[in-house]
Amino acid sequence: MRYASTFPSPIGALTAVVDEDGALMELRFERQPAPDGVAWDDARCAHVRRELDEYFAGARREFGVALKPRGTPWQQAVWTALQSIPCGATIDYRALAALAGNPRAVRAAGRANATNPIPILIPCHRVIGSDGSLTGYGGGLEAKERLILLEGGRKTERGRVLAARCMYVEDRFGAPRLLDPAPPS
Repeated sequence: MRYASTFPSPIGALTAVVDEDGALMELRFERQPAPDGVAWDDARCAHVRRELDEYFAGARREFGVALKPRGTPWQQAVWTALQSIPCGATIDYRALAALAGNPRAVRAAGRANATNPIPILIPCHRVIGSDGSLTGYGGGLEAKERLILLEGGRKTERGRVLAARCMYVEDRFGAPRLLDPAPPS
């Protein structure tokens, strides 16, 4: 059995879907259709709402909710790679593909990113275009911008949104790697 609850957030209503053990299976934005075949139960989803409320209040940078997204082995690899991007950082799709284990599968990594069933907790909003631009997001680009700003990003004078830090670099052999600098102050 799956259980669901819809609650407000600064980026619009969110619907959490959890399994019998409380593991989060889906997080939907208000612009997405309501899930089918669920029992609506706020109490079973309260732990998800609490952690998201703390995140939006700036009191949480990592989540402790158990995650149980359903997807192919490649999607799972991409979603695992997404979880390695620290709060306040961004990477591009090429780096995401490399982190997932196939540096040539940039478009496939982008597609897996787009089908992420648990946005925010599996932080697909932290992936940007190679030119630094914000790219598509299931909750809309305005929500993506708000999440990056919440995590310490800033807007330039020209209105461009920059993350607190960009985590992707190439080593001397051209291989992408994730940096681990000190968190932003």
